[in-house]
Amino acid sequence: MNWRLSICFISSVFLFVFSLFNLFLGFYFFLMNISYFIEWEVVCLNSMNIVMTLLLDWMSLMFMGFVMFISSMVIFYSNNYMEGDPYISRFILLVLMFVLSMMFLIISPNMVSILLGWDGLGLISYLLVIYYQNFKSYSAGMLTVLSNRLGDVAFLLSIAWMLNYGSWNYVFYLNYMLTDAEGVMISFLMMFAAMTKSAQIPFSSWLPAAMAAPTPVSSLVHSSTLVTAGVYLMIRFNDLLVGSGFGKYLLLVGGMTMFMSGIGANYEFDLKKIIALSTLSQLGLMMSILSMGYPELAFFHLLTHALFKALLFMCAGVIIHNLGDCQDIRFMGGLINFFPMTASCFMVSNLALCGFPFLAGFYSKDLILEVCLMSNLNMISFIFYFFSTGLTACYTFRLIYYVMCNSFNYNTCSSMFDDSWFMLKSMFMMVLMAVVGGSMMSWIMFKTPSMICLPLFYKTLALSVSLLGGYFGYYISMSYYSSDVFSIMMIFSSSFLGSMWFMPYISTKGSYIYPLSSGGYYLKSFDQGWCEHFGAQGMYSMFKNFTIIVQSYQNNLFKVYLMLFFIWFLFLFYMN
Repeated sequence: MNWRLSICFISSVFLFVFSLFNLFLGFYFFLMNISYFIEWEVVCLNSMNIVMTLLLDWMSLMFMGFVMFISSMVIFYSNNYMEGDPYISRFILLVLMFVLSMMFLIISPNMVSILLGWDGLGLISYLLVIYYQNFKSYSAGMLTVLSNRLGDVAFLLSIAWMLNYGSWNYVFYLNYMLTDAEGVMISFLMMFAAMTKSAQIPFSSWLPAAMAAPTPVSSLVHSSTLVTAGVYLMIRFNDLLVGSGFGKYLLLVGGMTMFMSGIGANYEFDLKKIIALSTLSQLGLMMSILSMGYPELAFFHLLTHALFKALLFMCAGVIIHNLGDCQDIRFMGGLINFFPMTASCFMVSNLALCGFPFLAGFYSKDLILEVCLMSNLNMISFIFYFFSTGLTACYTFRLIYYVMCNSFNYNTCSSMFDDSWFMLKSMFMMVLMAVVGGSMMSWIMFKTPSMICLPLFYKTLALSVSLLGGYFGYYISMSYYSSDVFSIMMIFSSSFLGSMWFMPYISTKGSYIYPLSSGGYYLKSFDQGWCEHFGAQGMYSMFKNFTIIVQSYQNNLFKVYLMLFFIWFLFLFYMN
């Protein structure tokens, strides 16, 4: 026990100290407008030299600081959450390797070194998803890793295209790529890779499936590491993305992802999957604002979202842990009476997700929506943004009602324990950052206060949509409307909307059932049908019959010899 405590404690303290160092260094680099390129010559052989390059600027340092801070809190939290696991050292080492892969991706301006972190994230995420070894975990792990491999293929193709520029350091060629055909192709490949890693439509099905991993892993993955890798890559390639014209397609994809995940979360009853779908919604929001040419806003929302989403998963982990691994919100209720501290943290993170004023999510989400109101958007994108904001408040208040305010039931009363002070220590740090992190980041990142002048209706539109969505979420939970929705009369529409537009079926069964059935059809009709008749078996029967005829000629029959002699005589006669 002491050794397990020591490995968790040492890892969390190490990451926490380095996170503070990186955060203060990032603030200094931002205020002084400093960027450093550090090059290390790994191999120099004749005229060939392999150089490892590191990019240290305010964005990479601040992101590294946030990743390390959340990782330190998650590892400290894991010591109590994974208490019964005899292999916790292996779990902690996997988490540390996961964080190290993210570090590679953040500080690399080189396509090949980014690939090290990119593939490291995909491989270790597979190992973490299958950590609880059962059939469901194996299926979820395969779906996760194979979906991410599609993006890896696009990444490898972009590395091959970068050979046309003579170097893999993409940061030196972004302006030149805007006027080049190769740049357009690289922009498309990078957008495709980012869509798979950040689970945009049509690659969204792996994100809820990855909930088979332990909850501390989900807290880390959905806040600041795996799913944000694609957003961070698009932030770095933003000039190329907007300049090549692919931004409008990413705007549509991001808006559809927001809309689809928001509706799906209102139909879901699994606690972790609801939070996973909320992550998907926020990723769609980041991708949408990125495609409009606002990388700083997307990065700002990326950091604030990481704070309250990690806290939300930590609270969900405490609830699941104390309810005997039950994740169905219909079996919960009245938990605010049993978990007062956890319930407070849960409410803070949920309100920050909704954009409650002066919490972390408010500063980024409200600014994004006001920038959208000032932009030249069409009606479809406008509906996607604001309707998805209302859906966020809707499923959040539905979740709060089911988990915290609903009536007691048997499971709640029979499996109840108390707040774990060990887990609460890390959650309190996250609560502090979820409350003050947004305002602190907004003061630092936007030094000049921007005055956004809008009419009163537009200025209060985001607040009105959130309040309306919260009311509908509470109304749906209180009334019998849900029983009507899930009745047999609405079975197709509820199945379609509640299963992410049938995307999990298309990504799993749809990708192998039809090829296998068509393969069976072709096997019977060709290999065992016409090809068999005119091929091997047909040739065998033809040669067999021919052999029987030839054999009959070789039986020394006198009449056969006379017949052959007569035929030969006629042949010679006609030839002469």
